[in-house]
Amino acid sequence: MDYKKTKAPGSTVTRNLNEIDRETGNIYETVAIVSKRANQIGSELKEELNRKLEEFASYTDNLEEVFENREQIEISRFYERLPKPSLIAMQEFLDGEIYYRKPEIEEAE
Repeated sequence: MDYKKTKAPGSTVTRNLNEIDRETGNIYETVAIVSKRANQIGSELKEELNRKLEEFASYTDNLEEVFENREQIEISRFYERLPKPSLIAMQEFLDGEIYYRKPEIEEAE
C-alpha cells in the first residue's frame, strides 16, 4: 500500500470510543486489531527506508570520511514526516480497509 497518500492525520487525534468499537463491539479487540496492523505498517516502512538508504551506504571504516549526502537527508526527513503507523492503522480501520477474522467464532460453526 502507498502510505504516502494516506488520509491519516499527522498528529494525535482524540477519537470517539463509540465510533471505534462500533464494528467489533469491544474496544480491546479493536485495539488489538489496530496494533497488529500498525506493527505490519511499521515493519514495511522500515524495510522500505532501509532499502532506499542502502544505496548511500559506504563500506569504508575511515572515520575521517564522514560526509553528508543531501539526498539521504531528504529521504530520512520524508519518512519522519509521515504519520505514525498507529495513526495510519486507525484510519484504515475506521475506513473499513482492514480485514480481520475471529477464529473462535469460525470454530464454533
